[in-house]
Amino acid sequence: MNRRWRVLALWLLPLGIALFFGWQVLSNAGSGGMTGGAGARNTAVARMSYGRFLDYVEAGRVTAVDIYDGGRNAVVEAIDPDLDNRVQKLRVDLPGLAPELINTLKEQGISFDLHAPRTTPPALGLLGNLLFPLLLIGSLIFLARRSSSMPGGPGQAMQFGKSKARFLMEAETGVKFDDVAGVKEAKQDLEEVVTFLRTPERFTSIGAKIPKGVLLVGPPGTGKTLLAKAIAGEAGVPFFSLSGSEFVEMFVGVGASRVRDLFKRAKENSPCLIFIDEIDAVGRQRGAGVGGGNDEREQTLNQLLTEMDGFEGNSGIIIIAATNRPDVLDSALLRPGRFDRQVTVDAPDIKGRLDILHVHSRNKKLAEDVSLEAIARRTPGFTGADLANLLNEAAILTARRRKPATTLGEIDDAVDRIIAGMEGKPLTDGRSKRLIAYHEVGHALIGSLVKDHDPVQKVTLIPRGQAQGLTWFAPDEEQSLVSRAQLKARIMGALGGRAAEDVVFGHAEVTTGAGGDIQQVASMARQMVTRFGMSDLGPVSLEAGNQEVFLGRDLMTRSDASDAITRRIDEQVRSIVQACYRDTVALLAGQRPCMDRLVELLIDKETLDGDEFRAIVAEFTDLPEKVRFSPLLDAPVSEASAPSA
Repeated sequence: MNRRWRVLALWLLPLGIALFFGWQVLSNAGSGGMTGGAGARNTAVARMSYGRFLDYVEAGRVTAVDIYDGGRNAVVEAIDPDLDNRVQKLRVDLPGLAPELINTLKEQGISFDLHAPRTTPPALGLLGNLLFPLLLIGSLIFLARRSSSMPGGPGQAMQFGKSKARFLMEAETGVKFDDVAGVKEAKQDLEEVVTFLRTPERFTSIGAKIPKGVLLVGPPGTGKTLLAKAIAGEAGVPFFSLSGSEFVEMFVGVGASRVRDLFKRAKENSPCLIFIDEIDAVGRQRGAGVGGGNDEREQTLNQLLTEMDGFEGNSGIIIIAATNRPDVLDSALLRPGRFDRQVTVDAPDIKGRLDILHVHSRNKKLAEDVSLEAIARRTPGFTGADLANLLNEAAILTARRRKPATTLGEIDDAVDRIIAGMEGKPLTDGRSKRLIAYHEVGHALIGSLVKDHDPVQKVTLIPRGQAQGLTWFAPDEEQSLVSRAQLKARIMGALGGRAAEDVVFGHAEVTTGAGGDIQQVASMARQMVTRFGMSDLGPVSLEAGNQEVFLGRDLMTRSDASDAITRRIDEQVRSIVQACYRDTVALLAGQRPCMDRLVELLIDKETLDGDEFRAIVAEFTDLPEKVRFSPLLDAPVSEASAPSA
């Protein structure tokens, strides 16, 4: 409705301008000498100069003169000798009503008449002069009043310092704690905050104080904002919500002013909740600027620190903030008294994923053979947002294929699409297809033969994203801790593709297809040496973790190792990779008949699932429980039997 009024006002403004100028034109025309009492004389179109008019008067060729507009214009009836002495009406611009001209006309016996100008009533003249200014001022006032209630409108020109927080006396978000799954521990902490707000006497009676702030920490998509919505829906108290970036403005002092205004409004409505999403936009560490710390963002942060726990305090106000970068927040913001609790909202485990799938599958039509538990097992590392997107993509595929319900086929395709990208065109080149098939079978065969590797779930030659072929592995259980044997198995599995190319086509024919695999291998081997202490350098951390560099604090990444130790790190990494590669090549060379059979079947079917793949491998080997490999640096040699061909 406001938009319609604004459009109407924008149309009225130019219309008023047109009416004003039209009024002026009509007024001038009405007061002009050509219209008064002699309508017939308006037909004079030919013009005569004033000098020629005087010549005609002296020559006696002028018969009549009608003078208008106070002597500035005249219509003359003159005999034109060029037109056979016919009488012609001509228009003459006079310099004014001079007495000499009147005397001359009298002396020549010329008939003349003076026509008084038509005067406009004073009221109408005043109205015409005031019409445009009044219309302009009224339109501006109308636009300002209409846009004053709209964010960022002209009416907000003097309200930069006002908080942009959305305020709800009782938030109806439509989300309750029952709608949030997969974050049981976080829900318990936040349910306690809601109980604080509803029945504070239950805690104050034994001396407990209401927490001032709760910081939700976790990777993107884990449900931090959803938890805030659930708190707002459950609490039944006034609720303010805004983003950290809304404090930041190009004008100096606006951020701090908005913080003051936010807490002023919150104190007027206490007890209440304030939710600040992405607080790292305003709460980053201070003193990170080379040119000094007196910048706009730091002033905003200082004001926020003061309001949260300053001299006056903020009793009855609970602040809930969310971030996925707690490492960049200022330490003063994280101390008790400001954010008393830090609630970790991490990626869910298998039970949490199952609960999330139950929530998001309520309005989905799933086939009877679809097992949510199987989907939860296949999606380790998926967040709540990823799982919601997974079921939505599967539903879209179901509608596209015109099926009545979502089947396992749509679920599998949706998982593949989310992880690897959209499906590409099938391979047609026979040589390239065979090479990629050996590469993928090498990955999958190592995953099946090495004891500590995750089991194979699917091998496919259907391109997705940048990959021409893919091999999927699915862990049997959640792996919060990874052993040295598992890391070695993963390195061997990543090297399986390059090793298969080496065994089948020769060292000179290896391709660039293993580029991504080699990057993963180098990263895992380096972490084994520098972070996990799994080398003969001992249990020493030799490199800092991946931390952001703050300008003014760490101008470059600081190395924790000397040059000599750095050389030994490189040697250890190379030794680990070379030992794993030798074992991988030896294992695949001993399973050449099995590998050839798997490649032929994969080229024919293009996709093999894990059970089918393992059944074929079992025809050629007994899948030994232990495989004997060469020593990995200082790792002990395991007693094992060599795989049989």
